[in-house]
Amino acid sequence: MSSSKQSTACPVDHKSMKAAEQAPSCPVDHEPGTKLPENHPPVNPLASLNAESCPYSAERQEAELLAQSNNMPPPSQLPAPDQKAPLAVEREKSSIPMGGKFDGKVWVYPSEQMFFNAMRRKNWKPDENDMSVVVPIHNAVNEQCWVKILEWENMHKTDCAQPKLLRFQGRPRDYTPKARIRSFLGYTLPFDRHDWTVDRCGKQVTYVIDFYSGAQDPKSSQNVSFYLDVRPKLTLDGIADRFKMWWTTGSGLW
Repeated sequence: MSSSKQSTACPVDHKSMKAAEQAPSCPVDHEPGTKLPENHPPVNPLASLNAESCPYSAERQEAELLAQSNNMPPPSQLPAPDQKAPLAVEREKSSIPMGGKFDGKVWVYPSEQMFFNAMRRKNWKPDENDMSVVVPIHNAVNEQCWVKILEWENMHKTDCAQPKLLRFQGRPRDYTPKARIRSFLGYTLPFDRHDWTVDRCGKQVTYVIDFYSGAQDPKSSQNVSFYLDVRPKLTLDGIADRFKMWWTTGSGLW
C-alpha cells in the first residue's frame, strides 16, 4: 500500500476555460451528463462538487487582477442572478508552488463565490449555505495531495530542494491497474483519479492519486472522509522510487 492517509476533502475539477485562462490550470473532466462505467462506485456526495476545484492558474489570477484594476470585479466573482445569499469572495493561497512560466507564484484556491458560480455553469444545483464547508474541504484535499507527493520528493531533495506543481488532470474513468486488482479482490473502486505532474528542477515527474471514500464517522453523518493513495506513475524512475520507499519505510511498493 502506498504512503497515504485519510483526509476530509473534495477532489474536483474544471474542464472548459477560455484559452487565455487555461495555462497551466486543471483540465479535469467530470461532466455530470457523462455516463460512468457500469461498475463505477457511487459518487461521494462531496466528490460530486467538482467545479473549478483545482487551484487557479496564475494567468487567470492576472486576468482577474486586471479587471479589478479597472474597478470591475471578475465575472467569476459576481453573484448569480437568482442567488439567495451573499458568498465570500476572498481567496486562499495554497502552499503549492507553481512551475514553468509561472515560477515564483503559488496556486490560489477559488473563493466561495467562484466555486458556486462554477457549479452553476456545470448545471449543478449548489446550496449557498454549503459553500463555507465545501470550499475548505476542497482546499484541504489539494494540500494533503501535495504533502503526500513531497514525501516521495524528499528522496530527491539533494538534487532538487523545491519541486513545483506544473499541472494536474482528473481521469475518473481511467482506473489504474492497482484499483482494478483491488476491485477484483472485492474492494471498492476509487471514485476519482488525478494525475499530478511535478517539475523536479527541470525533470517532469507524474504522480497518480486514487481517491477513496473513507469510513463514515458514526458520531456524525455530516462528516465525509477520504483516503488518498498517492504514488509515482509506473515508469522506470517511478518503479525505482517505489522500491526505495519500500526499502526505507516498508510501504509504497504496491
